[in-house]
Amino acid sequence: MGDSPQALSDTDVVSRVRGVCFYAVTAVAAIFLFVAMVVVHPLVLLFDRYRRRAQHYIAKIWATLTISMFYKLDVEGMENLPPNSSPAVYVANHQSFLDIYTLLTLGRCFKFISKTSIFMFPIIGWAMYLLGVIPLRRMDSRSQLDCLKRCVDLVKKGASVFFFPEGTRSKDGKLGAFKRGAFSVATKTGAPVIPITLLGTGKLMPSGMEGILNSGSVKLIIHHPIEGNDAEKLCSEARKVIADTLILNGYGVH
Repeated sequence: MGDSPQALSDTDVVSRVRGVCFYAVTAVAAIFLFVAMVVVHPLVLLFDRYRRRAQHYIAKIWATLTISMFYKLDVEGMENLPPNSSPAVYVANHQSFLDIYTLLTLGRCFKFISKTSIFMFPIIGWAMYLLGVIPLRRMDSRSQLDCLKRCVDLVKKGASVFFFPEGTRSKDGKLGAFKRGAFSVATKTGAPVIPITLLGTGKLMPSGMEGILNSGSVKLIIHHPIEGNDAEKLCSEARKVIADTLILNGYGVH
């Protein structure tokens, strides 16, 4: 049996155990920190309805605590991050379920966009609601339009938004085509675009293999802000910055 091609290697077993432990830590930490989010939420709505800085600070603690036990994170370009008081449109490549955890450690008050079904998950989905995450029904053009309108409104009111312009996680680790929605929000509001490159998350937890967690490290690179009034040009420039960085680090691009 041990020599069977069906048998799991020691590495596979370790990765699966790490995956179970990762989600266990995530769940336990989320329960305690969710209570904190509920307690402060009335004050957040009263004094900081759009940015929700207290909620994002709690989310940063949750993400940092969780990933620090399982992989090393190296962040480059922190000086390129605008302060939380300055709205911006953040964009990044999307390789893995771990991308959200990694990005939350930055402590910036950007609003992610997520499938509506995720909001139904106990604790995690409820916490997303308290953070102000924007719901989206995929393959629903009306929902997509409403989502973009809400993003524009949030940025105009001083909050930041975050997009994965590929629209979904890369199945093969290569950078896909960018959609223009994020860049349309930037041109309509005058907010800068902050490109971010994620390296290594797809190797630790590949798309479609969310039950495992390989060992390794992750690098997050924050690039210089990009500004302009042409959505197509902004899209092209942001993708080129991220693509060039991926290629430089041995990753593929479609």
